[in-house]
Amino acid sequence: MKLFSREHHFDSLLLVAVLLLVGIGIIMIYSTSSILAEESFQDPNFFLRRQVIAAAAGLLVMYVAMHVNYEVFSKLTLPLLLVSLVLLAVVLIPGISPIRGARRWLVWQGFSFQPSELAKLAMVLYLAQSLTRKQDKIRRFKEGFLPYLLVSGAMIALIFLEPDLGAALTLGLLVFVMLFAAGTRLSYLISAVLVASPVVFYLLASKDWRWKRILAYLSPWDYAQDAGWQLVQSFLAFGRGGIMGVGLGDGRQKLFYLPDAHTDFIFSVVGEELGLIGVVAVVLLFGILITRGIQLSLRAATPFGAYLALGLMAMIALPALINMAVVMGLLPTKGLVLPFISYGGSSLLINLLAAGILLNISARSYS
Repeated sequence: MKLFSREHHFDSLLLVAVLLLVGIGIIMIYSTSSILAEESFQDPNFFLRRQVIAAAAGLLVMYVAMHVNYEVFSKLTLPLLLVSLVLLAVVLIPGISPIRGARRWLVWQGFSFQPSELAKLAMVLYLAQSLTRKQDKIRRFKEGFLPYLLVSGAMIALIFLEPDLGAALTLGLLVFVMLFAAGTRLSYLISAVLVASPVVFYLLASKDWRWKRILAYLSPWDYAQDAGWQLVQSFLAFGRGGIMGVGLGDGRQKLFYLPDAHTDFIFSVVGEELGLIGVVAVVLLFGILITRGIQLSLRAATPFGAYLALGLMAMIALPALINMAVVMGLLPTKGLVLPFISYGGSSLLINLLAAGILLNISARSYS
């Protein structure tokens, strides 16, 4: 196996879609965060500068991943999985100060890293490698389902304890997608969902603020001054944007009306400032990424490449679809960023690495 691929026939449409999403993200982060940054840090470029640094590092990582034989990543599966589990445990150490009531980040020298982002990549690599080895055993419970249930269950539990229910549910969906595509018995998957459902319901109902989010989702205007504030402000942003938008930088909802305008609800500001045209453009770019990812999975040169392409596509697509559904009121409010576009260095770095691996698979898909 060669370390570096000499093939350079990368999927140009996928590459352009990723670069356009990153570019839109940088523009929208400046638009949504400059006033907040000025108010909080006396520096309107605070968030922009950090995101540009993360983007530069991410593009470098993507370039390397594009040219390194993707089969090499199978050798990194176990170390990456163990590191992810350790980091997820480390953030729960009592001495680590929570940020907004949650322990999701490791902070060092002013920079932060979110281990759950690395955990998603580690889980995709683990499943891709293991499913490749167990293709003839995947329909058995003890050998083909139980190990994945235990490993993913441990990782999901650690993420929930942060607490980060959104990331935990997303990881669960990611595992479900990959196991279903691999041929795991549907009865096993449905049974796991049925067993987990009461637990999820209890976790939602046990915290007053979580339950209020559900009620606000069902009737946001009745909770417009409380739990439904963020969703109502998001509706107003989309309503003001109309077809053409109010103009880049001219949105009002980001002026301390819409919380998390540069992170979880940045898509709402896209709708306000760029209008339906901007919204459709972003959706189409993610549509290209999803479509090309599925195509790469179907025509990959090896089973490992097929599972890996599917998992990486789902790793990016699931948070994107959930985020867009949340800000438009189609799902209850959850703290998930929009990949490539929302502010967040950890998410951007890991997703660009995933995009680089997908592009590497595309270059070798006919070999």
